[in-house]
Amino acid sequence: HTPMYFFLSHLAIIDMSYASNNVPKMLANLVNQKRTISFAPCIVQTFLYLGLAATECLILVAMSYDRFVAICHPLQYTVIMSWRACTALVITSWSCGFVLALIHAILLVRLLFCGPLEINHLFCEILSVLKLACVDTWINKVVIFSASVFVLVGPLCLMLVSYIRILWAILNIQSKEGRKKAFSTCSSHLCVVGLFFGIAMVVYMVPESSQREEKEKILSLFHSLFNPMLNPLIYS
Repeated sequence: HTPMYFFLSHLAIIDMSYASNNVPKMLANLVNQKRTISFAPCIVQTFLYLGLAATECLILVAMSYDRFVAICHPLQYTVIMSWRACTALVITSWSCGFVLALIHAILLVRLLFCGPLEINHLFCEILSVLKLACVDTWINKVVIFSASVFVLVGPLCLMLVSYIRILWAILNIQSKEGRKKAFSTCSSHLCVVGLFFGIAMVVYMVPESSQREEKEKILSLFHSLFNPMLNPLIYS
């Protein structure tokens, strides 16, 4: 019953939901020759994938703030990270994540799709679905890029500032044992942030190319399958 484990419980819920959204259909496609998905489930899959991914980004920011307060302001920790503050951070993260996903889904539903309706991906990933549209999708791409800046670049900058402050505070600790203990509370979070944000930024912010499309499938598989598996191991 501490803020760190409160945020970890939400991260675990997100990871389970994240994997449950994509993996069962992927496994079904591996054993089934008729690899089809209707329009409505495809949109729902895209919506949940984007909503959970954005929420995880924001939860990771809340966790970095929690570590910042714990190490840089230890005497004020219980006051700053009160249950009201923790609950507000979690509600804001979930709300912002799914509001962004809803905007993406609405913009996707209004498009007209035609031609060979074959998604060149392992699941209904938004960039792959957009390629099947018969109309101009520049609004969708602008919104995707803007959302990526909001949930990837912005949070990453905030976390970098937090960890620069944390590193400075750790270096000022006199005892070697104290420095080791302080750093150990942050190392797990740094590993998760590096994996999650690194892959997401390559997928959504690197310019398109024919080679990138194939690499994107592997990265998305890692993102939706291996990341949720690795997070409990890293934090354990």
